This record gives sequence, C-alpha cells and structure tokens, in this order.
Amino acid sequence: MQVESQQLKNFLLDANLIKEDQFDESLKVSQKTGQRLGDVLISRGLIKHEELAKLEAYILGIPFVNLEKEKVDAEALKIIPEPIARTHSIVSFRKKGNTLEVAMLDPEDLATIDFIKRKANLKILPRLTTQESIKNVLRQYHQSLEAEFGSIIQKETGVIKAHQEEEAVPETADLEKVAEEMPIIKIVDTLLKHAILQRASDIHIEPFEKEIMVRYRIDGILREAMILPKNVLAGIVARIKVLSNLKLDEHRLPQDGRFKAETEDYKYSVRVSVLPVFEGEKVVMRLLAESTKALTLEELGLRGEALEKIRIALRKPVGMILITGPTGCGKTTTLYAMVEILNTPEVNISSVEDPVEYRIPRANQTQINSKIGLTFASGLRSLVRQDPDIIMVGEIRDDETVSLAINAALTGHLVLSTIHTNTAAGAIPRLIDMKAEPFLISSTLSVILAQRLVRRLTEDKVAYKLKPAELKEMKKYCNLDRILEILKQEKIIMETHGWEDISFYRPKITKESPEGYRGRVGIYEVLQVTSSIKDMIIKQATSDQIQDQARKEGMITMIEDGFVKAVQGQTSIEEILRVIID
Repeated sequence: MQVESQQLKNFLLDANLIKEDQFDESLKVSQKTGQRLGDVLISRGLIKHEELAKLEAYILGIPFVNLEKEKVDAEALKIIPEPIARTHSIVSFRKKGNTLEVAMLDPEDLATIDFIKRKANLKILPRLTTQESIKNVLRQYHQSLEAEFGSIIQKETGVIKAHQEEEAVPETADLEKVAEEMPIIKIVDTLLKHAILQRASDIHIEPFEKEIMVRYRIDGILREAMILPKNVLAGIVARIKVLSNLKLDEHRLPQDGRFKAETEDYKYSVRVSVLPVFEGEKVVMRLLAESTKALTLEELGLRGEALEKIRIALRKPVGMILITGPTGCGKTTTLYAMVEILNTPEVNISSVEDPVEYRIPRANQTQINSKIGLTFASGLRSLVRQDPDIIMVGEIRDDETVSLAINAALTGHLVLSTIHTNTAAGAIPRLIDMKAEPFLISSTLSVILAQRLVRRLTEDKVAYKLKPAELKEMKKYCNLDRILEILKQEKIIMETHGWEDISFYRPKITKESPEGYRGRVGIYEVLQVTSSIKDMIIKQATSDQIQDQARKEGMITMIEDGFVKAVQGQTSIEEILRVIID
C-alpha cells in the first residue's frame, strides 16, 4: 500500500505537521536510500508513527484503529492463527454477527483478506493500524504462558527430583547429562521466551535457601516473575553454562559468556554472568535483540542545543567524545547512534568492545578477551596501526586505556568512548584520577554527554497542574525559573505562561498498561569543552566548579531536560526524581 508522495506532502503541509523544506529533504533521503518515505519522516523525528498511520488511513479512505485503546476479543483473536498473524501483520480484534474487524499494516493485501474470509466464513472489515499495535496484540497469543510454565515445572521437576533420588547422584556430578535433559531445556527455553515477550532487558536467577527467585528487568525496573523449586537450580545453571560454553565444574569463581537464542519469531544475543553466592550460583542474562536497528539521536531523546553540540563535535575530524552514566543507562546505545551518523563509505571505523552488542555495517569491531591478553588497552594499541579515522572504545576502565585514547585523539583520530561517572563534569576529575595529564585532556576533549533513562508514559495519561506547595517542594531539586525560561526559549509554552498554566502528567493505570509506562526515553546534559572550561581543566578545578561554569554558558542539566520532557508529556515528575535524586 502506497500513498503518493505529493498527496502526503499536501496533507502534511495543510495540517501544519511539517515544513516544506523538511519534507523535500526527507524525500531526497528516501529516493537516495530506497527507504520508505514515511519511515524517513519518522526516523528524523518529524512525525510520529500513529500520526502518519492516521493520515495515510484518511487519504486512503480506510478507518484507523489504535489497538492499545481497544479491547481485543480473545475469541476473535483466535480466528486468525498466530503464524498467519505474524507473517502478514494482521490480527482480528472484534467479531459482530457475520463480520470480523481485522487490523493490518497493508489493507490492500487482498490475498490474505480473501484467505481469512474463506477460512472464517465471515465478512472482513479491514482497518489500518501501526506496527506497535500489531506487536501488542501478538503478545496476547501468549497470555497463558504463566500457566504453561507452571505446568512444565509441576510436571518436569518431579521427573528431575525422581531422577536425583533414584540415581543418588551428587549435585556436581553428571551435570552435562542433566543439562541436556528435556525438562531442564524446557524450563530454560520458557524463561527466555517469557522474558522476551515481556520486553525484559535482563533475567535474574537468584538462589535462596528453599527456592529460586526469577526476576525480569522491564523498562529499568526489576519485577518478580516466578518462584522455582530449589531442586532445579543445578540443572538450570548447568544448561546455561553449556549454552554459554562455560566450565561446568567451576562453582567457586565468577564466569562470563554468551549464546544466541533464535526462533522463527526472534533472534537474541544473550550475555551471561554466573556468580557464586551463599546458596549456590546466581545467573544474570542480558537480552540484546539482534534485529534492533540503531536509533537516531532524536529518537533517543536528544534535542535542541544539546543535540547541536553533539553534531558539532561529530563533525570534527579529531578529538574525543565521552558518554557517561551508571551501568544500564543506555551509554552504549547512544555510542552506536553516534557511530551510525559517522558511518559512511569514506571513513574507516574500528572499535574495541566488551561485548560487541550490535553489528555495525562496514565497521571493524573487535571483541576483547582478557583470558588471552586482548584488553581494551592492547586492542586500542593495535587499532591505531590499522589506519582508522574513527575509533570507538567500549569503555575507559584503566590508566593505560585513558592514555592510549587521549594519544589517539591527539594524533588525528576521532575517539568515542564511555566512562562511569554521575555527571558530565564529573568525568574530568575521573580522567585526572586515571593519570591523564590535564593539559592533554583540555587539548583533546570536545564534549561530554551524561545520561539516564526514564520510563515513558503511555499515550493514555492523566494531566494535572502543580499546586503552590508542590512547586515549593520542587524548588529543592531544581531551578524552576531556569526551566521556565528553557520552555519559553524552545517555544514549548507561550511567553505569557507561568507554572500555574502548565500541565504535567501522571501514568494512567489500565488493564493493558498496569503501570502506565511503556518503553524508556533518555534525559541528558551535554557539556561542551569551551575555552573557559579548558582553562579550568588545566587548573584542576572541581567537578562542581566546572558544572557551574557550564551552566553559566547555557548547559541544560539532566533534571532540567527531564522537566522539559515532563511538560511535553513524555514522562512524569515522579519518574525523573526517582532516577536522578538520591
């Protein structure tokens, strides 16, 4: 199904959703890359998926439906088999009499509509929807997964227990055989499948005295998923070790590995960490979707002057860009987004990473392996002999890596890396602590980006205004006058507006969204290393002094960026304070 580009342009301009030069530039990108025009408009942040789908539906004269706001009839859903639904991106959501309403991405897929019509013997009413809506409904095919898992545990753990009692095998013996038995395979596969369907980023398998706790990290929050009997621990750990090619008989030392989880529906890379604890071995598995495309900086949540400072730094042929923040705040994702901008046929991009999370076309990515002496430092030392234009270092961890990264930036390379500090300004004293010379830092460092991830509100949310007492409380955490000024400068609110006119948003709890959040968005502060900041680095100023100077020069802090996003309805004040305030 295609909407003519000129027709789409006319409607977008009439609705004041886009400027003519923005559309024309996007059309050129579409024609050059072969990418669908609508996808280009979305990736550039010019229009949202739902807005575009509604507009296309209007142009084509087909009703639009947002399935996140519709109650999907379970009986109607079953009419279309799951394989057909997934393959053709079509789901049935409502049956009335002899008619069946179906939501799809391509209402002109007449062959699929005709197949369903003949199979169901019903009149089919097609509706246009978004990819996200389809994905949400496809998950409902697996709503009985908890019951399925329960039956597996109930049925199969009895087999394991009986096997252990009959054979009287010590817990550490014959682990390879146990790991290959069907009960254990089913349990591990179900844990992975369940986590992927719930969009979990991590699986925690934690042994206690009488049971095993399984928790999933979803949108940055750990949630209890299920309790397993203790007698399956040895088998589960052994199975994961076999998949990750780890030592089965090592129970005293930590081990790290990885494996791939693949089915017709998904393909994930799984990073594994096994740690000995008092009650056994704890396992954490991080799930990385291999099909995930690199997001743009705009899609990650960067905007305004902060985004422009990053773009200026990326246009420089030399220097160093650092991304900082705690573990799990999305640093690597931002790093990949920057590399995606730089990734053209004219440049040589090389990286040392631990691990290589996503494959980058045309880039030379090296996985470090400390067991054979391939560390960040030794890998980086070899990289500079490979004639790269751009070097990406997964993480700066030690004195030698800092020294080599700075020298690479001094000798004609653009270096991108991450470091663990809480603020952008805090990265500078951290580099000095790692024996980096202040005059070299000031000569090479271009920009430092600090970030956190906050949960994103669903479209269905509750608006409210802050009361005077609440405003007074907020002043303890941030400068409200400065935030008001930013909102007016960026034309998010009118010049005449004050805090009494501004709405914030709370999550709306629904059956479909029990917490009112879905997905995450970044909040950022970008410190540009100006001449005055360089002087302060050479004088070894404190991070607080550097932070104050950067703010005087216009740097928007993370909490200020968070409040702007809260006014825009992307997140809530409670979520910002949860992530940023100690």
